[in-house]
Amino acid sequence: MTYKGEIKLYQHPALITQVQTTHKIAAITFDDGPNAHYTPILLKLFEEYNARATFYTIGQQLEANREVAIAAHQAGHELGNHTYSHPRLPDLAREQQLSEIELTEKLIVEITGSKPPTFRPPFLEFNNEGIHLLESLDYTIISAKNLSTEDYKQPGVDHILSNTREHVVPGSILLFHDGFGDRSQTMDTVRIILSEYTAQGFQFVTVSELLQLGLTE
Repeated sequence: MTYKGEIKLYQHPALITQVQTTHKIAAITFDDGPNAHYTPILLKLFEEYNARATFYTIGQQLEANREVAIAAHQAGHELGNHTYSHPRLPDLAREQQLSEIELTEKLIVEITGSKPPTFRPPFLEFNNEGIHLLESLDYTIISAKNLSTEDYKQPGVDHILSNTREHVVPGSILLFHDGFGDRSQTMDTVRIILSEYTAQGFQFVTVSELLQLGLTE
């Protein structure tokens, strides 16, 4: 699969980027997997640092890499909903949006035994109808603080790092990609982030765990 399009710097009250907390905790998230090659690398890396991540999974990738998703769940990571085929949701009618959400929800329930509590729109694009639909389905809609990293463009580890470090603060949600194309730069960046900030006392938790710790901004 080839990544097409880019993330928009949308802001909306419904999208959560950070949780208010004084504790050194943050959430690292990955979009567009699970991936047969890169997701297992992340699972080993997070195990090394006793950290947990949230994987915003695409239904088509779940079907192709079910065992990887099962391994992520069994290791204590969270599977979030990122639609079935990664469309631009505002281009779809309500029933099409609903189908994209429910198909992936069903796959995640089959793996984890429970409905995923959070959703991330592809490209972070949405319209009011999509927001209302997700809220009616009891989804919490998740964005991130470090959108300027653009790791999906493979801009270099230094670029990804410099645009992430300023956002590693208590309660922040960070976004990277483990699906679509070469993600080696992301792997190298996340390895550095985990090493640096774990040494500083940060704990990396799932998005749901983060949300339980305080009010959102």
